[in-house]
Amino acid sequence: MQTAPSTAHPWLDGLNDPQREAVQTLSGPLLVLSGAGTGKTRVLTSRLAELVATGEAKPWNILAVTFTNKAAREMKMRVSGMVGPMAEQVWLGTFHALAARMLRRHADLVGLRSDFTILDMDDQNRVLKQLMVADDIDPKRWPVRLLGGVIQRWKDRGLTPDKVGVAEAGDLANGRLRQLYEAYQARLLALNAVDFGDLLLHMLTVFRAHPDVLAEYHGRITHIMVDEYQDTNVAQYLWLRLLTGPDRNLCCVGDDDQSIYGWRGAEVGNILKFDSDFPGAKIVRLEENYRSTGHILAAASGIIARNESRLGKTLFTAADEGEKLRVNGYWDGADEARSVSSEIESLQAAGVNLSKVAVLVRAGFQTREFEERFIAIGLPYKVLGTRFYERAEIRDAIAYLRLVTQPSDDLAFERIVNVPKRGLGTASLQAVHVQARASGKPLMAAAIDLVTTDELRPAARNALGGFCKDIGRWREAAAGMHHTDLAKMVLDESGYTGMWQADRSPEAEGRLENLTELVNAMQDFDTLQGFLEHISLVMDGDTDSEQGEVMLMTLHSAKGLEFDTIFLPGWEEGVFPSQRTIDENGAVGLEEERRLAYVGITRARKQVHLSFAGSRRIHGQWQSSIPSRFVQELPPETVIEDIAQGLGGGIPFGRASQARLAGGGEFGDARRGGYGPGWRRMAARQEAGSEPSFTAQGNAGGFASGDRVFHQKFGMGNVVHVDGDKLEIAFDRAGHKKVVAGFVSKP
Repeated sequence: MQTAPSTAHPWLDGLNDPQREAVQTLSGPLLVLSGAGTGKTRVLTSRLAELVATGEAKPWNILAVTFTNKAAREMKMRVSGMVGPMAEQVWLGTFHALAARMLRRHADLVGLRSDFTILDMDDQNRVLKQLMVADDIDPKRWPVRLLGGVIQRWKDRGLTPDKVGVAEAGDLANGRLRQLYEAYQARLLALNAVDFGDLLLHMLTVFRAHPDVLAEYHGRITHIMVDEYQDTNVAQYLWLRLLTGPDRNLCCVGDDDQSIYGWRGAEVGNILKFDSDFPGAKIVRLEENYRSTGHILAAASGIIARNESRLGKTLFTAADEGEKLRVNGYWDGADEARSVSSEIESLQAAGVNLSKVAVLVRAGFQTREFEERFIAIGLPYKVLGTRFYERAEIRDAIAYLRLVTQPSDDLAFERIVNVPKRGLGTASLQAVHVQARASGKPLMAAAIDLVTTDELRPAARNALGGFCKDIGRWREAAAGMHHTDLAKMVLDESGYTGMWQADRSPEAEGRLENLTELVNAMQDFDTLQGFLEHISLVMDGDTDSEQGEVMLMTLHSAKGLEFDTIFLPGWEEGVFPSQRTIDENGAVGLEEERRLAYVGITRARKQVHLSFAGSRRIHGQWQSSIPSRFVQELPPETVIEDIAQGLGGGIPFGRASQARLAGGGEFGDARRGGYGPGWRRMAARQEAGSEPSFTAQGNAGGFASGDRVFHQKFGMGNVVHVDGDKLEIAFDRAGHKKVVAGFVSKP
């Protein structure tokens, strides 16, 4: 419902009733539950303008907190357009920027000078490593990134060294991580330096230890506004709680259904307990969506309603119902990439600008097959982040393979001669370059010459000699082994895979997945040379983008964005929801995965294409797949009547899975309409004999140890073990595999 125009405060014009209520509630605790596409940014900026224009608060008495500098700049620009130069006097910025501003004023209270340095990640790790060496803590046993990450997580939870219990530290760093944390903090003070976690942590210390300082801020800051409150961590939450004065004029805007950053410290509980933290708080729900069609909103709402930890809201739109979601199944990931690409080409042919189309994946490694296909057909695309073959770990791996095949490749030599670290410093590498110039040889040949002399220190000479021998040994091995096996050998024996396995940073797991996906990609080529030539073409594969570019990104990266058409591939159990997330976090992890599904669907304005594959190559192994539980959670009325259309006459998943889908069981019951009328018709055709009749059986379809069986991907083999509907099979060519019984048949 639109309200009447307001000439006095034009920013109120066009607001619906809940939006206007949020904007005009200027005192007391207020939680604005803003669903996807409900005008959150407009409400934030309008409320800030309303505070200033009504005189409820002076600009310098308002603290407005955002999560990114970009959001802060956008908010300041919008408010300046509403109320003029006064907007410049608002305390507006990110958590870290505002905390740093405060800490400069009170640095002496925590033993710092006001000109302290804020260290980046490399400097932090360098300081920590020095302390580890001094305390005889082996960086190889306990990687610096791992220990530094734990310390940063403690800081995100507001824990100073004295607040870290014995159980918290466990046996990390030989049981001395708390003491290492204490020494690290002392070293930073001696350097007059802080890391990002310290900005908030030190201000928590100041506020708690110096009530007069906190009282000063209560007098100075009368109103606080916070964006994306569902993404705050514990330290940010505590900082806000302490800064909120006795009048409790705190307005938090957020969406508990879009809290998807638990893996980096965000606490969805902060928003869920707002009304208990601030008794009597007003909660305003923004539920009218201005982005998506009715069917898209109903589908997203149907999925997220399964979560128990939520405050609850129901999105609606004044727009029409629009198109229903399309849900397609495919034989494998490559088939999925081809079909999605074909759909996008059809949109392009119909005149759709490709910048309005996005492919959103759960994990970064999934982008590779789409990138390969887009390049092959000349479809313009853009990866939000880094393209697969441009990622550092992929470039490193390719450099190793290039040097094995062509020892005169100086660029490859320079890139990986000291990756992972081999103790080769600047002086050693400079000596190699000098020798190469003097002899007119490539760097690799110059290095081989140099290790036979006394030019280098013994340690460096041994390290360089070992590297050269490894390259030579792998080069010899290349003649007698498959190039994928060679790649695995090089990555393992060089220590490169081990380097990332030892790294406990959040991105390390993704880098390992990307390396595995690289080896997977090599299987599509007859030779290593052919693959490397393909990579060269891929890296040079710029495309014409006059019609825009398809956006290819992860679901996490897509938050805050919107597109006319969204493709959501890979909706299979284990991929999405992520099995690792569920294993590590249980029900809490599953609920965050479901929120991620909600975020993905609500990025779309007009169309959603959702898909899954019957088998997918993951970590180098073909795995049978069943559709994600989130597919089953889609309300039937939001999906096209026959979701099996476009499958080319075949059902792309195993027989046991088909039975569950078509006839009931784990993934829906056709009699309840769990997958819409299409599945019921398929089941009816099976009963009538026009489709093969597939029945899930408790004894794995009658298979027994010793049976001769056939698999679509792996060929012929013998059953060696039966465990429910899981079979272990010794395939004639593919070796031992574990598969779902529905994927095999008796010849």
